[in-house]
Amino acid sequence: MRFWFFAAGLCSLFFQTVACAEAPSDPLMWLGKISTASQRLNYVGTFTYQSGKQIETSRIAHRANGDGEFERLEVLDGSPREVIRSAGEVRCVLPDQRTVIIDQPGGRRVFPARLPASFKGLAESYVIRKGARGRVAGYEAQSIVLEPKDNMRYGHVLWAELKTGLLLKSRMVDARGDMIEQFTFSDLRIGGEVDSALLKPRFSQGEGWRVVSVRGDEISKADSGWQLRSPIPGFTLNSVVRRSLGADRGDAVHMVFGDGLAAISVFIEPVGPETATSVGASSSGAINVFRRTLGTHVVTALGEVPARAVQRLAEGIESVSR
Repeated sequence: MRFWFFAAGLCSLFFQTVACAEAPSDPLMWLGKISTASQRLNYVGTFTYQSGKQIETSRIAHRANGDGEFERLEVLDGSPREVIRSAGEVRCVLPDQRTVIIDQPGGRRVFPARLPASFKGLAESYVIRKGARGRVAGYEAQSIVLEPKDNMRYGHVLWAELKTGLLLKSRMVDARGDMIEQFTFSDLRIGGEVDSALLKPRFSQGEGWRVVSVRGDEISKADSGWQLRSPIPGFTLNSVVRRSLGADRGDAVHMVFGDGLAAISVFIEPVGPETATSVGASSSGAINVFRRTLGTHVVTALGEVPARAVQRLAEGIESVSR
């Protein structure tokens, strides 16, 4: 069961009104346009993801109307995968494993929805400024630069379509300015109708498929039983979810800390037979992971942040005395 919660964390890891055609001058207003556009616009396109030597191409179709948001993302390289998002749930389909992972629609979104609804605290952790204009996928774009004020987060450069604010390109950089990962549209249509056929699952699930639900129960921070001893500047606890691990395994607690752009997920679950060989630091692409044991539990922190940040957060988690 640990795999599915970790996969959910990675999936997890993998809004103001849409502004008028006149481009704003304030970089914070640009962030508002970017945040809103990804949710309220119709768009269909192909984008690439690059991290180190890994390059992956995906196709996305997104429709927004009075019934909510509907989205289908299909990874075109390697093992086939698709993510179907609706107002009620998110379904991650893994055909090679004949498995469907079901989760609630909240939480971290995929490109181009890289900005959350609330980003008011970003100025506390980043220096935000307008960059140069350019062209991405045939569209005029304005770049917005976010430079971290400490070593607990990475820098970001966002390129937004000049009229709508839709995010066309997103680059994460380290302290030297070197690219850690990048998303960029190579082909894109903004606006117009999105055919329902583009939103339907490509892979049909029949006999022999496994459906794994990682939905959980939202609980209050006070009722989680865990706390962060020394907060990381800029990061606040956004949500706490309790999920059942199945018969005789107990529950896992999933805590999400964020600074308005970067997010760190923390999973706290009972020690399993594989724990002894899996503690310590590791990474998966741009995602750093740190795992430690704490009494009868294992704490796993992961996120697209520097390794020191996930380690500090994992080591700062402690049980709350009742």
